Amino acid sequence: MTNNHALQTPVLIAATVATGLSAGLFYGYACSVMPGLGRADDRTFVDAMQRINVAILNGWFALVFVGALLLSVGAAVLHLRGEGRPALPWIVAAAALYVVMLVITFRVNVPLNDALAAAGHPDRITDLSAVRERFEDRWVRWNAVRAVTSTAAFGLLVGALVVSARGHRGVG
Repeated sequence: MTNNHALQTPVLIAATVATGLSAGLFYGYACSVMPGLGRADDRTFVDAMQRINVAILNGWFALVFVGALLLSVGAAVLHLRGEGRPALPWIVAAAALYVVMLVITFRVNVPLNDALAAAGHPDRITDLSAVRERFEDRWVRWNAVRAVTSTAAFGLLVGALVVSARGHRGVG
C-alpha cells in the first residue's frame, strides 16, 4: 500500500466533515438564526448581527471554513491515480461548489457584514431601519444559496466516500 493510498480515505473523511460543518453553519443560520432575528426589533437585529460577525472571526471557524477547501483539493490530488480515481469527479465537483460558496461569501456576505459594522454602534445609528433594510434581505437570500451549495458539496463528498469504499473493497 502506498502512502498516497493510505492517505486517501482519511483526507477525504476530513474534507467531508469540514464541509459538513460549514454546510451546517449556513443551514443553521437559514433555519433558526436569521428567522429568529427577523422577528426582533431593528436595534436588536443590528446589534446581534454585529456581535455575531465579530464572534465568528476565530481560529476554529477559519480552520473549518478554509480547511474544507484545502482538504477537498488534497483529497482530489490523492485520488488522481489508482483505485481511488472513480471518486475524483465527485471530489472535484464538491470542491467547485465549495468555491462557489466562498465566492458568494467574499463578494456578497462579507461586504454586507462590513457595511453593517461601518454603520457604527446601534446606539449611534440614526436610522436603524434603513441600515437593517440594506442588509437583511440580501444577506439572508445569499446565505440560503451558500447553504444549498455547501450542502450539495457535502453530499458529493459523501458520494465520493461511497465510491471510494467500493473501489477499495474490490482491491486486494
